[in-house]
Amino acid sequence: MIGILGGGQLGRFLVNAAREWDIECAVLDPDPEAPAGKIAARFETGNLTDSSRVLDFARGLDLLTVEIENVSADALEEIATRIRVHPSASVLRIVQDKGIQKDFYRRNNIPTAPYRLISSREELPDSESSYPLIVKQRRGGYDGRGVKKINSPADRSEAFAEPSVQEECISIDQEISVIVSRNEFGQMAAFPAVEMVPTPAHVLDYLLSPARITEDQHRRANEIAFEIAELIGLVGILAVEMFISNDQVLVNEIAPRPHNSGHATIEANMTSQYEQHLRMILGHPPGPTDSLSSSALLNLLGQGDGTPLIHGMREAMGIPGVSVHMYGKRVCKPGRKMGHVTVLAPDRSILLERIELVRSVLRVGPQ
Repeated sequence: MIGILGGGQLGRFLVNAAREWDIECAVLDPDPEAPAGKIAARFETGNLTDSSRVLDFARGLDLLTVEIENVSADALEEIATRIRVHPSASVLRIVQDKGIQKDFYRRNNIPTAPYRLISSREELPDSESSYPLIVKQRRGGYDGRGVKKINSPADRSEAFAEPSVQEECISIDQEISVIVSRNEFGQMAAFPAVEMVPTPAHVLDYLLSPARITEDQHRRANEIAFEIAELIGLVGILAVEMFISNDQVLVNEIAPRPHNSGHATIEANMTSQYEQHLRMILGHPPGPTDSLSSSALLNLLGQGDGTPLIHGMREAMGIPGVSVHMYGKRVCKPGRKMGHVTVLAPDRSILLERIELVRSVLRVGPQ
């Protein structure tokens, strides 16, 4: 019995992958309608940051993993004295605080955008020449939440009152992601880098694989991802989000779990990120990560409030190379991830055409 902290769509895909090997999963999530809870062998509701609740959930498990970082690291540390826990509490403590994460990069000479840590917005600079800049909450942000661009000293009131990372506003040529895997024996593998195209709200709109980067940039991105995985003692998979800036490869942030940027691996690669994560935490060798085709992934974001209805499913399924995945979420909200579409095609131009076709016919909104 594998326990999963978090029951969103990532957990749902992980449960599906485990079922292929006849492995049962238990899921803990605060939402009684959590997508993974509908298919898990055991489902419980509870606060993932409540140590006592997480400790109680872990009884009877053989192994514990996560599909979200915002969990009780203290509880994981105690549970690890009895059963395997991957990723470890020490890994989660690095990623739960963006300040600790950035200091980790600096300490280990991992390239990242220049930054400084501030305790409140009052510490932002007075000089116009320091702007624009990016401010990120140290804890709790996700999917673009907890990140703001501040354009001048007059806009400082828009920054966060909480401790934050003040980051230099760098020029970004591309955003890429490399998903690397590592087992307890140190065996590693990386999926080909994908190119991420965000929405204005910094949520992934769509991604393209392979990424349009040079061979040298791809090599450097893989080296950085492998180095981070080794340094943190990763067991599982790690998504490393990076920027290409003036030919430099800079780390933005990391996530030690299945990731939105790896959804397309279900159809587009020899091994999916979900199977790979299971392989790693169970101590198996990594599966082959080769791409089977050029691919794209389009997020299906909610377009209104209410009970969700999928519009244009028949038309979308008539487009060659299209696979639609819905997450089973019972409430639609603007910008909420309701599902995704994977598109396979022989080349990039056809991929882009098919993305636009899907976008023109398929949407998720209220009834």
